[in-house]
Amino acid sequence: MKYSSQMVAKPYFIFALLLLAGEMLFGLVLGLQYINGDFLFPLIPFNVARMVHTNLLIVLILFAFMGAAYYLVPEESERELWSPKLAIITFWVFAVAGVITILGYLLVPYATLTEITYNHLFPTMGREFLEQPTIIKIGIVIVAISFVFNIAMTVLKGRKTVITVVLLTGLLGLAGLFLFAFYLPANLAEDKFFWWFVVHLWVEGVWELILGAILSFVLIKVTGVDREHIDKWLYLIIAMTLVSGIIGTGHHFFYIGTPDYWLWLGSIASAVEPLPFFLMVLYAFAMERQRRVFHENKIALTWAKGTAVIAFLGAGVWGFIHTLAPVNYYTHGTQLTAAHGHLAFFGAYIMIAFTIISYSMPIMRGRLKGNSLKAQKVERVSFWLMVIGMLGLTLALTVAGVWQIALQRWPESGEALNFMSTQEHLIPVYKVRVLFGIMTIIGLLTYLYSFFIKEAKESIA
Repeated sequence: MKYSSQMVAKPYFIFALLLLAGEMLFGLVLGLQYINGDFLFPLIPFNVARMVHTNLLIVLILFAFMGAAYYLVPEESERELWSPKLAIITFWVFAVAGVITILGYLLVPYATLTEITYNHLFPTMGREFLEQPTIIKIGIVIVAISFVFNIAMTVLKGRKTVITVVLLTGLLGLAGLFLFAFYLPANLAEDKFFWWFVVHLWVEGVWELILGAILSFVLIKVTGVDREHIDKWLYLIIAMTLVSGIIGTGHHFFYIGTPDYWLWLGSIASAVEPLPFFLMVLYAFAMERQRRVFHENKIALTWAKGTAVIAFLGAGVWGFIHTLAPVNYYTHGTQLTAAHGHLAFFGAYIMIAFTIISYSMPIMRGRLKGNSLKAQKVERVSFWLMVIGMLGLTLALTVAGVWQIALQRWPESGEALNFMSTQEHLIPVYKVRVLFGIMTIIGLLTYLYSFFIKEAKESIA
């Protein structure tokens, strides 16, 4: 490790992995509640489990991004982090706020939570992914400002690279777009319109810049390919991501009371959105073919390639499957949406977290060339368990979504089933989904176990 301040990334990564374990656990709870609606009721109702599941997902990704930035920026900027102390303070503030929020969801009825946090003074609560009390949202803004300021000062005072510029642009967008979480108009169509400015422009816009920067950093380290070559690929991918992603927000505006031209804009942009992810696949494998070094941390390269492939499938292919307006008319809000969401988040953002953690964590633990051969073999098993588990889960949800459409939405006569009757027919598929979910959890536990393997370092041919 070149700079001592890079060590501040370690608690961020550890906490992100702990949150991921919790997120998967509540995902399993939700899967079982789809089969038996009374499971853990009234201790953990479905709506509470869903809030916890989705909020943990968002927060763990933010912790992973922050850890990645704190690790790679000093190395890219060739100087110590501007303020390691501020980074540690930011970690504890964010971690405590996150824990309090989750405990609030679990222990306090949501209506009561809005009252005791004085939501009526400045209403922001109640929207999916943005259920956090207003006071917590203000805390998130403070955390984001201090984090981005710390990173920006480090970048400005050090060497500027394409990776740090793209990363900082993504982080600024992440912080700025979250401000729309404070805008809660009375008109429902207007509310949903601006709500997507946070959710879509995060996950299909600025977060992809952060993904590209992290992926490029790891590829440079494990392949030794010329930085100039990687920079050209990164510029192309980011340009296509921003153009298609920003206009692609329109595929959320189809049937919420917005003008008809969004049907065209959303559909056309949605047809383009898989292209940057396909380029990412070509990019990762091209860098492997052109590599000049054979880094002993082979599993980090495996995660990098896996990120590109699964992100393309989840965000690109499964996204395109149901975002053209004539198709979305039937598919919106079905289990097809859940299939796309699960594989896209896993492929693009959970796997890039595994990529940077698998590269950097051994270094921060004094293993400069990666974990031992045995540890990497165990980690490779975890890779395939999670990838197969998520692919199986996604396929199960896809079958459920198509079946749901056939039973509930497609028939135009009086033969269409209502929502609950349809869900009863889907229970066999939901059982398959749970089995693959358990496989994914086993994969995560195997991944965590790989870091505790204490064995003399072996040379990896």
